[in-house]
Amino acid sequence: MGGTELITQPDSHTGESAPSLPEHTLEKNREPTHGLIARLGRWLERDRLPAPVETQTLFAARLTDVAANRLARQWSTRYTTADDAERRFLLAELAQTSAGIEPRDDLGVRLFKRLNAQTDGLRFLVGLRADMLRWRKQIAGLTLLERELEGLLSNWFDVGMLELKPINWDSPASLLEKLIQYEAVHEIHSWDELRRRVAKDRRCYAFFHPGMDDVPLIFVEVAFAPKMADNVQVLLDMQTPPDDLSKARWAIFYSISSTQAGLRGISFGNFLLKRVIDELLSELPNLKSFATLSPIPGFAAWLGKQDGKVLQELLHDRTDNQYAQDSVRSGLRWVAQLQKAAVGDASDVVQRAGLKLAAHYLTSIKSGQLIDPVARFHLGNGARIERINWAADCSPKGLQQSCAMMVNYLYSLDELDENLLQLAAGKPRIARHLRWR
Repeated sequence: MGGTELITQPDSHTGESAPSLPEHTLEKNREPTHGLIARLGRWLERDRLPAPVETQTLFAARLTDVAANRLARQWSTRYTTADDAERRFLLAELAQTSAGIEPRDDLGVRLFKRLNAQTDGLRFLVGLRADMLRWRKQIAGLTLLERELEGLLSNWFDVGMLELKPINWDSPASLLEKLIQYEAVHEIHSWDELRRRVAKDRRCYAFFHPGMDDVPLIFVEVAFAPKMADNVQVLLDMQTPPDDLSKARWAIFYSISSTQAGLRGISFGNFLLKRVIDELLSELPNLKSFATLSPIPGFAAWLGKQDGKVLQELLHDRTDNQYAQDSVRSGLRWVAQLQKAAVGDASDVVQRAGLKLAAHYLTSIKSGQLIDPVARFHLGNGARIERINWAADCSPKGLQQSCAMMVNYLYSLDELDENLLQLAAGKPRIARHLRWR
């Protein structure tokens, strides 16, 4: 989410004579070579790659240069239809050309503006950056281009250009299909499940960009309840009666999904939630509180890496210490113990220890950032950790990622700025009397 990639080629002849082989064996041994030659032939039969001087033209020519823009159209078409191997080759050529330009100035930005001017150019560039993020550690010089493209996309996807739209069962089928495709938190297995997610007693909102108006860039799913929710299986249960919105006091954000890998690091999720809260308050003024029911995706992986000495320091009371042995495998044993307890009869000791470990993980900071990505998102928006819930997501994914625990982040509108100041000081905001369930 390094090192230089090496491309191996066939060895040259050594001059040593080889023993004779049967003809059918020789034919068999020729097959990989024939396959490679055939593949190269197919590449050569296509439009030739731009020569280095032409590739440089993509950077250096004026944006109104007709020949350069024609070349950009050919390049983007070639890239769109290429497989991964050829795309990496094309990106490597761009990076190499970019590195050889002196003075470089803003010529990388000019390249991307030229590509953006092509038909459906914005969508193309979002996909291009997704590939750059995948391969930037493997292609020398690609990081500089990726950062220049990120800067442009940050401007082009400024929140002021995004439109918030509700999504419901009456939305176009093509859009509803994208919710199923892009749901990243709690998988949608059927159209019936989707119907429940966008029912009249639920809400779903998404941000759209006019240049990609058929794709939700990020969407949030909302449920309503008389109190703060503590179990996602109950929330998603198809048999649960519809919520009475007249009695709803809590809005629960239970799934927030970004859809475009090429927009990673370009944050508009915080604006999404604030806009959604405004929309909900205008529609349902009886709402009093706003919270999430969120996964803890990195908890089990983190716990599995802790040794007995660290766990003894974290579980410092005598009762908890009996479970923290001084061993490099102590963390893995704890993961297995918590997963088993979540779907069985858990003792108070195990529950208390598991929740204590989760609280420590959620507030841990490394290199100036919270180590859990979801905590980083919500606390970075000004929320606070309100409650950690035991056995709140016993799905296979929930058990694997977080030993079935989930967390409520509370969005108290009057405290968002204060919470952000506290986070900047290295002290993530938690409820004064953090409740564990």
